[in-house]
Order: sequence, then structure tokens, then C-alpha cells
Amino acid sequence: MVLNSLDKMIQLQKNTANIRNICVLAHVDHGKTTLADCLISSNGIISSRLAGKLRYMDSREDEQIRGITMKSSAISLHYAKDSEEYLINLIDSPGHVDFSSEVSTAVRICDGCIIVVDAVEGVCPQTQAVLRQAWLENIRPVLVINKIDRLIVELKFTPQEAYSHLKNILEQINALTGTLFTSKVLEERAERDTESQVNPNSEQGEQVYDWSTGLEDTDDSHLYFSPEQGNVVFTSAIDGWGFGIEHFAKIYSKKIGIKKEVLLKTLWGDYYINMKAKKIMKVDQAKGKKPLFVQLILENIWSLYDAVLKKDKEKIDKIVTSLGLKIGVREARHSDPKVQINAICSQWLPISHAVLSMVCQKLPSPLDITAERVEKLLCTGSQTFDSLPLETQALKAAFMKCGSEDTAPVIIFVSKMFAVDAKALPQNKPRPLTQEEIAQRRERARQRHAEKLAAAQGQAPLEPTQEASVLETSPQREEPRGRSWIKESILGIYYPLFLAGDEQQVESMATNPVPQEGSNQESFIAFARVFSGVARRGEKIFVLGPKYSPIEFLQRVPLGFSAPPDDLPPVPHMACCTLENLYLLMGRELEDLEEVPPGNVLGIGGLQDFVLKSATLCSLPSCPPFIPLNFEATPIVRVAVEPKHPSEMPQLVKGMKLLNQADPCVQILIQETGEHVLVTAGEVHLQRCLDDLKERFAKIHISVSEPIIPFRETITKPPKVDMVNEEIGKQQKVAVIHQTKEDQSKIPEGIQVDSDGLITMTTPNKLATLSVRAVPLPEEVTQILEENSDLIRSMELLTSSLNEGKNTQMIHQKTQEKIWEFKGKLEQHLTGRKWRNTVDQIWSFGPRKCGPNILVNKSEDFQNSVWIGPTGRSSKEASRVYAVLSKREGRVLQEEMKEGTDMFIIKAVLPVAESFGFADEIRKRTSGLASPQLVFSHWEVIPSDPFWVPTTEEEYLHFGEKADSENQARKYMNAVRKRKGLYVEEKIVEHAEKQRTLSKNK
Repeated sequence: MVLNSLDKMIQLQKNTANIRNICVLAHVDHGKTTLADCLISSNGIISSRLAGKLRYMDSREDEQIRGITMKSSAISLHYAKDSEEYLINLIDSPGHVDFSSEVSTAVRICDGCIIVVDAVEGVCPQTQAVLRQAWLENIRPVLVINKIDRLIVELKFTPQEAYSHLKNILEQINALTGTLFTSKVLEERAERDTESQVNPNSEQGEQVYDWSTGLEDTDDSHLYFSPEQGNVVFTSAIDGWGFGIEHFAKIYSKKIGIKKEVLLKTLWGDYYINMKAKKIMKVDQAKGKKPLFVQLILENIWSLYDAVLKKDKEKIDKIVTSLGLKIGVREARHSDPKVQINAICSQWLPISHAVLSMVCQKLPSPLDITAERVEKLLCTGSQTFDSLPLETQALKAAFMKCGSEDTAPVIIFVSKMFAVDAKALPQNKPRPLTQEEIAQRRERARQRHAEKLAAAQGQAPLEPTQEASVLETSPQREEPRGRSWIKESILGIYYPLFLAGDEQQVESMATNPVPQEGSNQESFIAFARVFSGVARRGEKIFVLGPKYSPIEFLQRVPLGFSAPPDDLPPVPHMACCTLENLYLLMGRELEDLEEVPPGNVLGIGGLQDFVLKSATLCSLPSCPPFIPLNFEATPIVRVAVEPKHPSEMPQLVKGMKLLNQADPCVQILIQETGEHVLVTAGEVHLQRCLDDLKERFAKIHISVSEPIIPFRETITKPPKVDMVNEEIGKQQKVAVIHQTKEDQSKIPEGIQVDSDGLITMTTPNKLATLSVRAVPLPEEVTQILEENSDLIRSMELLTSSLNEGKNTQMIHQKTQEKIWEFKGKLEQHLTGRKWRNTVDQIWSFGPRKCGPNILVNKSEDFQNSVWIGPTGRSSKEASRVYAVLSKREGRVLQEEMKEGTDMFIIKAVLPVAESFGFADEIRKRTSGLASPQLVFSHWEVIPSDPFWVPTTEEEYLHFGEKADSENQARKYMNAVRKRKGLYVEEKIVEHAEKQRTLSKNK
């Protein structure tokens, strides 16, 4: 156990080669925060007995109540190994899908990550998501297979069965990694192919197409997880133990006399040992031999658990003696076997040593950042690194060097802003009293006591009173902050001196600090990392917004950057600020720092007026803003919020602005109707945002609407079959045409609609006539538009800058090639008389100038968004889950039984409109055995027509004249119309008649 001072941490921050910035990623409830507790307890910050129970990194009250992490938070740990000292900046991140945006903020400022997988549940949907996020950010992962104790205690596996199960989990994770690697190689190859097509080589030889090019030549062995490589650790965080095979290789190389290097290669895999010959051989299954991993490792752990659970005292004493451990009397006599297991295993196989040594050996330091990652960070949109200005390209060397010289440019990335209570800031915390102050206050208390006794006897002296008043006034001026400590110091240490009356007097003096302005306010701290240079308190630095362009700056300031920051001409999306406070992030605590060397994670105070959610800070304006964070979850759950008392609207508006800044994923909108809308990623996220709004940011009572479901409209072809699956014949078509003619009679005055669907209308001032026809785009074209949304955005930026007369956006050759290739694809698919010259006549893309629609073509039938929800549950409960899904218009896509367990994974889709309360209902119906996770999947057309009425004889027979069975599309449409206050064609009561009750006859 190491107890570290702040000075020690500051000293460790200077050695960049021994810094490790890591985050813990996993599916919900796989043991991230418990693992973090075990690592924190190794530094003496919390007791090892409380590890797993305290959940130190979950500092919010709702995190403790729900038992899940809702935000990413950092802590700095010290680890010493082989005379080397390391600083590990550990970031604990959420596993719940609603908070996956917090994972993105953590991954960006790390160099490596620990992927935690539950040994029973294996690879889950969120495991795949976090592995993909780590892959996209180019950070190196290591694997921790946690909860091995569940295989022994719950599933009652034999060591051989457990080994097979663990092998299976490793294969699944490596298959995922292989998929990610393959897709990357194929993407790079496709890019090279398109480049060669645009710029054909001068060599005109015979070209042979090789399918294997790229995949065969690329070495990917280092990407996969394998215990012999040392990037896999097996743990039980709740019982405080963990091991890599290196630990056992050391032990057995001495005992058996086989080289450690040989054991490292053979302890995992199908190898067995011939004890007579002292040779390791391949397993011959016919002989029924056990693999080394089972024989030398798992059987020992299983026998320990067996002895403790059966309370075999002799065997326990024998194991403890043979391992050379010392177990306290309290633990040895404890009735709970888990306490004994923890006491033995945490000494025999300490989890912190296993995990942290793997982190230090296998994960890179900030100095090892790859060139590929640097280039990716600096290239936003469709830009390539070669297209950036030379001054910007020169910054790549500063990233790679990670230098702390005065000449090195300071580059900091802020991944998120988080709110803390102003009282929790180091400068506002009460400080302990010095010995002189304690002595002074003791003397003052004695004098007051003497005065009281004298007053009671009618002999109050005058001089001591004056002295007391002098003593009382001077400390008040000196240190109003130390007040809250007085009560503890005086009453705790000198309690026998005071009578009851004196205690009250001292308490009132101690607990009434001078009121500070804004003491109840929230302060915002930037969660950041220094990539280059040294961040110093009081230093001036540029804040670069996401739309900032270094090209524009370099054109405005051609003579370099010798001018002070304040004298530079104003450039859009760039501001200048001062680094007011720098903090060391220590979980629930913050510590003041004067400077932070490169490669470290830090908190920065005083940026709330300059940074909204994330930003790039740099001392050189030639630095571009970093590529935007990649969020896995799309915010889709909307609610309208208003104060219960209209006079409190300003507080609500201010509170929503603060909430928007404090949460990386939430969106705040003000609709045309004047509603203040909150958009969140899911129900749990929504609840957290509403709680924060009520209790922290707005501090008022609010009213929340029912969730607002976003719908889209589109055009579909007329159906070929009717509602009873009969082919629509001529008679029916006539009926449909007759119906549409009736609908046309409802068209407002001044608007003409012809038989082809061309709508013509005149503007109110009669100066212009507008004709619009809506035609569905071919599916391939829609797909092309969606795939090239980033390119369309870049084109929009170019055209807007040209229209404004600013020729600042330089078109790089590669971008130009991509635009021509994109145009060629559109021309290839938009063929025929109907689409002649369409590509050349495109005015705009939409919606929001980058969507899958083109002007000539405006979209409109009914679409609704769909959630995709993986739910894990016992196979017995599956039928109840199906019942809940079918009731909510859901459909099952995939079912899978987890091998060796009673876990059943069901993947299904259901409409967002039906998803509210789904998690609660499914838990109730399955007695808590099913745990659903909902994430936005896609948009889907609702098959029914909201305006459908029966037209054929079969439909009349089937549905009746009124066709009053529930129409799903109409139900959703009416809900939207009601919310907007529009007319709803709905009959509430038909044939109403007077009702009578039993109590009164009227």
C-alpha cells in the first residue's frame, strides 16, 4: 500500500515515459467500478476491505442508488515495479448504453484501455460497442476477464469446464477484433483502388487482380488477446484477486525446473506436463490429460474456494502455511466465507499488482502515440493530412515528441465540461488550523469561560473583555474560510474545558462562516489532456471552436505569430483565454497545481465562458481543431420542460444552458411553438438530466411533458394488395381514385394539384408562382447520399465561403477527386428520362444541407424511429419477454443461448413510441431476471396508412363499415396533432345516453 503526497504526484508527472493514461471499458455490471476500487485501495486512498462496496468513483447519489456509473471520472495512481515508478491516470467510464457519450470523452484522452468482460455473461452488446470506440480512436486495449468466482460458486464448473468457457470468451473477443481489423484493411485498400483509378500509373502492363492483397501481407498478431502475450488477466475484483500467467510461470519455473520462457508459451493452450520426464507436450485427449492451465493454476484456486466454502479449517491452515501468508484473527474467525477468501487471495494474488503491471508493460506511454492517430486527430471532415498548411503539418512532430521545453507548442484537448459544487474547489475548502491558531482560540475560550464565572458572581473585570474582543476580531479578518474546522478542533480536542453554555457559544462562532458570493453555485471544470508543451497557470492560450480554420488565420496574419494574442485580428471561431486554475483529478477530490507537463490528464478551471462541450486549446493558431468526438448513442428521447411557476422561466433557461454544458450528449432546443425541449439518449439519461436540472442547475420545480417522438414523412408507391392481401383490381382502383378526388376537394384556395402530383401555388403578394413535385429517389442514390454526408458538408462550407466572397477554403486535390467521384456515382444511378440533367440542376441537399434529399426532390409517408434492444435473460423467462415485445409492436431479430449458462440473448426491434416503460415492464414480468438495453437503430416505414378507409368488398367484410380497429399510424399521427394543438378528427362518444348510478336515480 502506498500513501502518496501531492508533491510525489507532481514529481511523477514530469517523467512522460512512465505515464499511462488508461480508461476502464465494459458492458454494464461487468465490474469496472469494483476493479477501479481495488486499484485505488492499492494507493491507500480507500481501505481494501471497502473495495467493491464503496464504489469510490461513483460520487453522485443517483449512481450509488442505481448501482451503475453515469459519468467518466479520473484518478491518478502511483505504482512501483522493479525500481521504476509509474503514474497511472485511471478513468472509470459508464457501461450503460445511455451514457456511451461519456465513454467517447474518456477514450479520446487515453492511450490505452482495459476491456473488462464478465466470465459468465461473456461478450455483450456494449462490450462490442466500447471495443469499436477504442478501435476508432486508435488506442491499445488489454483484457481483464472478471468474476471468475461466479464460475466456481454460481455455475459450479469444474476447472476443465471453466478453461473451455474462458477459451470460448477469448475466441469471441478475438473474432470481434479480427472483424474490425479486416474492415479497416479493406477500407484502406478501397481508397488506394479509387486513387489508382483517378490517377492511373504510367505503367501500362497486364494487371492481375489479387483478392488477398492487404489482408495476407498485414501483420495482425499483436492485435489479438492472448494470455501468453501478457495482455490478458483473470480476476475476481469482488474477492480482490487476479493473475496473469507470468506470475505462475515464475513460481513453477523454480519448483519444476522448466524455463520461465517455455512456461509462458505453454501455460495457456492445449499442453500438458510429463512430470517424470519434466517435459511439456501437446495434449493427447485420448489419455485424458489436463492442460497446464487447469492442472497448475485453476485446480489450486478451485481447491482454495472449496476448502473455505466447506469451512475445512485444517485444509485452510495448510494452504495458508504453504503459501506463506498471514491471516488476521478477525478474518479467520469470520462467519462469511467471502471475507476469508478475500483475506487469503488478496495476499496470494493481489489484483492491483496483476492489472497494473500488465498496464505498465503492455500499454503505451504518451511518447508512443502513433503517427496515424495524430494525423487522424488533426484532419476534420473530408480533409487529408497532406492538404493541411505546412505550419499545421509541422505540429505533428510536437505531438510525437511530447516535449516540455519552453519552445514546444502547448496543445490541450478538452473532451468535456463537468460541474462541481463551488465549495468542493481546493481554494474554497476549509483548511486545518495551525498550532498557534489552536492555542490562540483555546486562550480565548478560557477567557470567555472566566468572564462568565465572574459575571455570575457579579465581579466581571473590564480588561480581559477588551483583550477577548481584540482576539475575536483579528482572526475573522484573516481567515473566514477556516471556520468550519473550529468546531471540530476545539470541541474535539478541548471538550473537557467547556460547560454546555460555552459549547453553544463556540459552535455558533465556528459554524457561521462569512457568506461568500455564489457559494451555492456550480463551477465548471474542463476534463482535458495535455498533448504537447507545459500548461501553466495564468498562461494565455487560444480556444479553437469546431469550425475554426487555420488556413483563414494564416491568410489574415501572414507575418507569423510574433504579436501578443490580444493584438491579433479577430478570426471566426477562435477566442483567447487565460488558464485560471489547474487541478489534479483525484476521483471525488481536486488538488491545485501550478503547471502540468505533457502527457497528463488534468482539470482546468475558468473555461465555462469559452468552451461549451469540447474544444482544442493551443498556443499556436496554426493548430486545427481536433476531429469531433464519435458518439455511439444518438439522442432521441425528447421531452418539453416548463417551470411550474411562470415567473421562474429565467432560472429554467439558465439551468438548461448549464445542463447543456455539463452533459456531452444532451441537446437543448427551443421549438417554433416556444417549447423548451430536452433531447436525451434514453430513459435513464433523461431521469438524470431532469434531476440535475431540478436540484443543481435551475433549482426550481418543473413540469415535464410526455416524451415527444420524432417522426419523418416520405413518399411510397401505391400498394398492389389491399388490407386483406387481395390484389387491387380495376374496380378498387376506381374507388381509390374517387376517394382521392374527394380529398382534392379539401385543398385550400389558391393551390392547384394536377393528376401528376404537381402542386402550384402563388405567394400572398401575387409576385411569384411556385410549383413543386415530390418524387422518391432511387434507393441506391439515398444510400450514396447518406454515405457521403461528410463530403456534402465540406462542399457546403466551400460554397458558402465563396458566396460570402471569402476565398479562404482551399480545395485540396484529393477532396476535389472525391467530389467528382461522388458526382459520377449520382449520374450513374440517376438515369432515364425522368432524371435527365438532375445532377447538374441540384440546388441544395437536405435536411440541414447534408441529408439524403436533393432539391428537385423533397421527401414526405409515415416513418418512425426504431429502438434496437438486446436483452439478456434466463431461457425460462423468454416467453414472457416475447409477450411484452408483441404487445408493444416489437419483433424479434435474433435469439442466442449462451453456451454453458442459462443466459438467453434476444435481439429485437420496437418503435420508440412503444419503448417508454419497456425496461420496467420487462423486469416486472420476468421478476427482474431480464435486463434490457435500448439503443437507437434505424428509421422504418409504418406499413399502415393513417387515412385508410375500407374500399373493397373483402375489406368491408373484414373490418366493417367504420373500420374502427386501432390504426397504429393514425394513433401516432393524432398524438402529434394533439400535442401541437391541431384539430384531431376523433369521435369521443357515440350515441351517448344518460347514465344512472345505484346511489342516485336521476
